Amino acid sequence: MKRTSMILFLLVVCFSVFSQGWTPVKGKIMTSWGETLNPASVWQEYPRPQFERDDWMNLNGLWDYALLKKNIPLPSRFQGKILVPFCIESALSGVGKSMKPDDRLWYSREFEIPSSWQEKQVLLHFEAVDWSATVWVNDAPVGSHEGAYDRFTFDITPYLKSKGRQKLVVCVDDPSSSGTQARGKQQMPQQGIWYTPVSGIWQTVWLEPVTTEASLEEVFITPDIDRNLVSVIPMLREPKKSLYSVEVRVLDGEKTVSIHRVDADKTLEIPLENPRYWSPGDPHLYNLELILSNDKGQVLDRVSSYFGMRKISLGDKDGNKVLYLNNEFLFHYGTLDQGWWPDGLHTPPSDEAMRYDLEVTKQMGFNMIRKHIKVEPARWYYWCDKLGIMVWQDMPSGMVVIPEEGQERPVHVQHVPRNGEDLNKRSLESAQFEWELNRMIKQHYNHPGVVIWVVFNEGWGQYQTCRMADLARGLDPSRLINAVSGWALRPCGDIYDIHTYQVDVLTPPVSIDMASVIGEYGGIGYPVEGHLWDPAMRNWGYQTYTTAEELLVRYKEKFDQVLEMKRSKGLSAAVYTQTTDVEGEVNGLITYDRKVIKIPVGTLNDMHVLLYEK
Repeated sequence: MKRTSMILFLLVVCFSVFSQGWTPVKGKIMTSWGETLNPASVWQEYPRPQFERDDWMNLNGLWDYALLKKNIPLPSRFQGKILVPFCIESALSGVGKSMKPDDRLWYSREFEIPSSWQEKQVLLHFEAVDWSATVWVNDAPVGSHEGAYDRFTFDITPYLKSKGRQKLVVCVDDPSSSGTQARGKQQMPQQGIWYTPVSGIWQTVWLEPVTTEASLEEVFITPDIDRNLVSVIPMLREPKKSLYSVEVRVLDGEKTVSIHRVDADKTLEIPLENPRYWSPGDPHLYNLELILSNDKGQVLDRVSSYFGMRKISLGDKDGNKVLYLNNEFLFHYGTLDQGWWPDGLHTPPSDEAMRYDLEVTKQMGFNMIRKHIKVEPARWYYWCDKLGIMVWQDMPSGMVVIPEEGQERPVHVQHVPRNGEDLNKRSLESAQFEWELNRMIKQHYNHPGVVIWVVFNEGWGQYQTCRMADLARGLDPSRLINAVSGWALRPCGDIYDIHTYQVDVLTPPVSIDMASVIGEYGGIGYPVEGHLWDPAMRNWGYQTYTTAEELLVRYKEKFDQVLEMKRSKGLSAAVYTQTTDVEGEVNGLITYDRKVIKIPVGTLNDMHVLLYEK
C-alpha cells in the first residue's frame, strides 16, 4: 500500500473509532501516555518476545460489552464499547464500572480470517483475564480458563466459518476479594495498602496461524555457565507419532554461533565457547531460532527466542551466606514494584509507559525489582532482560477478605500472624494456587532477569510453606527460592527475609545456610499536590513528610544503615518501598501519574553505586 493511501486509511480508521464515542473515564489523575492514547492502536507489540512468529493478528481495540447479573443469559444487546485490554474498572477502558462478585462481564467482537490462513490451524491467545473466562466462537463453546495472571490458548479452527465475519464472545466471572483465588493487592472496597479490583481482559488478545500437521508450543531454555552450555527443550503443541525434529540456531547478534538438531520434546545441550554472561552491568542476550521439520524435511514452523547466560546461587563471604550472580557476590538493591497505573490499573497504558518505569529504576542505580504479588505481561520481563534488571518474582497471594461487623476496615481471615501456624487450605483452593504457581514459573522460566521466586508474602494465604518452597524448587532448580518474604518465616528456601518499616532499619540475623535480606523497608511518604489519586483520602506512608528536601534526608538516613549492614553485617539484598505511589500510598520515588520524580535520578544513583563495590 502506498504511503498516501496508508495515511488516508489510518485517518478513516481513527475517525471511525472516535466516532463510536470512546473517551477515558474522567475524575482521576492520568499518565501522559494515557492522556494521548489512540484507541485505534493500543498495545500493538508482539505479546510474547521469547516465542515469536512472523504472522499474527492483534484483537485489541473496542469491543462490545455488557455487565449483567450472573443469572442473566447471553445478552442479545450490549451496553456499550470497552477498550481491550483495559479492565472494566479502569479509566482507559472507557467504562470505569465496578464489577461485583455476583456480576458477569460479557465481551463481543467480530473478526475476519486472512485468506492466507485458510489451510492453517488458528490459535486464539489470551495473555491474561481476571479471573474465570469462558469463550465462544460463532456461538459454539470453545473452552474456559481460571486464573488471573497466566496466558491461555484455544484452537478455534473447528469453529470457524469458511469465509466472512467470525463472532467471538467472552464472559468473565470475578469473585474479587470475596474469593480465595490468587489476586494480589485487589480488594473491595479499596483502602490503605489494598487497591481497586481488576476484572476481565487486562492483557492482549490475539490470533496466530500455525501449520495443521505440527507446531511448537513452548521451549525451555536453561543456561549452565559452569559447563559453558545451554540446554534447550523444544516442545510440540501435542505429542505426535511421527518423527519431528528441530533445528536450533544460536546467534550472537547477527552472527551464527552454532547450529544443532534435536528431536522435538527432547533435550539438547549446546556448548558455547567463552560465553558472555548476562548481568545488570552487561545484559548480553543470545538469539535463538527454532525451525521445526517433519521426516520428509518440510519446514512446518519457525520461532524466534533469546536467552542469557547467567547463574544465580548462594555463596560464602566473610563466613556468611550471600547472593551470588555468575559465581560472584553481587548485592541486590531494588524497589518494591506494584505494577499499578492510575489510568490502566493492572494494565500500563502502553509498552513505552511500562518501559519508562524500568528505565528510570535502572537510571536511579537499582539493579533489581521485586515484582510484588502481581505477574506482569511478558514484555515487562523482556525489558528487564534487555535493560539488565534482576527480578524477584512474587506469586500473587490469595485470601478471603470479609468486613468485621460494625467496622469499615476488613479482616483478612487467611492471614498468618508473625508467630502463627501455617493455614489449613481447602483442597480445591490449594490445587488452584499450585496450578497458578506452576504456570507462573513455567511461563517465565526462560527470562534471565528472573532470579528468585517468592512463594508467600507476609503470611497472606500462607500454607504448608516448606512443601510449597520444595514445589517451587522442583519446578525450577535453576533459581533461588524465597519461601516467605517477611512475617511468618520458616526454615526452608534460600532466603531469610525480614520487613522493617521502623524509623531505624532493623538488621536481619545472619543464617548459616540462607542469605539474609531486607525484603521491604523504607516506605517514606511524600504527597505531591496535584499528583494524588484522591486528594480527599488519607495519603500516607510509614513515615510521611511534606517536602522533597526532607524526603531526601530521611531516605539517605535509611540507605546509610543498609549500606553499613552490607559492609559489616552480612546483608545480601534490600528492597525499598516503592517505585511509584499507588492510590492512597504516597511512598513512591515517583508519583502515581509518573509525572514527578521525587528525588533526582542522579542523586540516587550516586548513593546506590556504593552498594556494588567489592
